[in-house]
Parts: sequence; structure tokens; C-alpha cells
Amino acid sequence: MASHSATTTRRSVTERGRMSIEPFLTSIPFIVAGILFVLYPAVRPFSDEQTMDGARTFASDRWVVAHSFALAGFILLGLGLLGLRDLLRGSVSERWAQWGLVVGWFGVGLTLPYYGAEVFGLHAVGREVIARNDVGLMSLVDSIRWGAGIWFILLGLVAIAVAALLFAVALWRAASYGRWGGVVLATAFALYIPQFAASHPVRVLHGLLVFAGCWLIARGVLRQASGMA
Repeated sequence: MASHSATTTRRSVTERGRMSIEPFLTSIPFIVAGILFVLYPAVRPFSDEQTMDGARTFASDRWVVAHSFALAGFILLGLGLLGLRDLLRGSVSERWAQWGLVVGWFGVGLTLPYYGAEVFGLHAVGREVIARNDVGLMSLVDSIRWGAGIWFILLGLVAIAVAALLFAVALWRAASYGRWGGVVLATAFALYIPQFAASHPVRVLHGLLVFAGCWLIARGVLRQASGMA
């Protein structure tokens, strides 16, 4: 009997520890991802990308750093969705969250290779154009951007938008963990493809919208956790 009681106590302590740390492991990826989605367009250099100025843009360190922020942002978003799915287990929204996680990870997996081409492929093109002083090589940019890989990022971003919508429904049905954050995040990723055609300031504003959604979800998770304590 004493052994059983001790085992039960240890399990209870372990469960409380797990519950206390899970909200932080969920909120931190969301917050950092949101910051990175703001830094990505803010740091990214913009120019006429068909000229020598474009080559200098691609060859710059800022180009690599900015797109690396985006890569890390998508990865952390996937981790945040995993934590949010775990927090919603056993709720009326568990199935919505589960499907959101699967679709979201599928979308992130499709999106990352294209961003990798943007980071390293266009960076290499820019450096080669400058080294050879041959702006004609800039024609390779369209080959990289509009080749078969374009379908990866389009399908990937659509999948992430669908995942954000599924999580928005999950949060709304559960009436917890920042239900309005889910709505804002779903709106931000629904606009992710159209914002590529926007000006630099608009793209920064879009990054702030992504941050707002991530921040509201993270705040909701932490507030819910503190209310449980």
C-alpha cells in the first residue's frame, strides 16, 4: 500500500511538472517565431532584382540573414503548433488541432526547400554576377523562382494557411488559449501569398500581423496556465 501511494505521488508530481512546463514550451516558439516573421521583411533588402543592384542585393549578407529568419520562423511555428496540439488533448477541439498539426507540418516541409533556394541559390547567383560583371546571368533568378519549386511553396503556404484556420477553429471551440490569436494568425497566413506582391512597408506590416497572432496565442497559453496554478 505504501509503495502504491509513493508511486501515485511520484506520478502526480511528474504530471504537475509536465503541465507547468508545457505552456512555456508552447509559448516561447510562438513568440520567437512572431519576432522572426517581423525581422524577415524588415532586414531583407529590396531593389530592382533584374539589374546589378539586384545582384548586390542577392549577394549581401542581409539577404542571407533575412531569409534565415524566415526559415527559423517556420520551424518554430511548427513547434508551437505541436505544443498547442498537446495542450488541446482531451478537449472538444482535439481532432481539429490534430489535423491542424498534420497539415501544418506538411506545409512547413514543402515551404522550407523553396526558401532554401531563395537564401542560397539566389545568393550564389548574385555573387557570380558580381564576380563576372555579367548582368545577363540574372536570368537564372527566374529559373530558380519560377521553376518546379514554385509549386512547393504555393502548396506549402496554402497548407499552412489551412492549418492556421484549423487551429483557429480549435481554439474558438475550446474557448481557451487565446481564441482571438487563432483568428489573427489564420488571417495573417491567408494573406501570406498575396503579400509577396506588396511593397516593403506593407510586407513589414504583414510580419507584424503574424507576430500579433503568435503573441496573442502565447499570451493566452500563459494566462490559461497561470489560471490553472
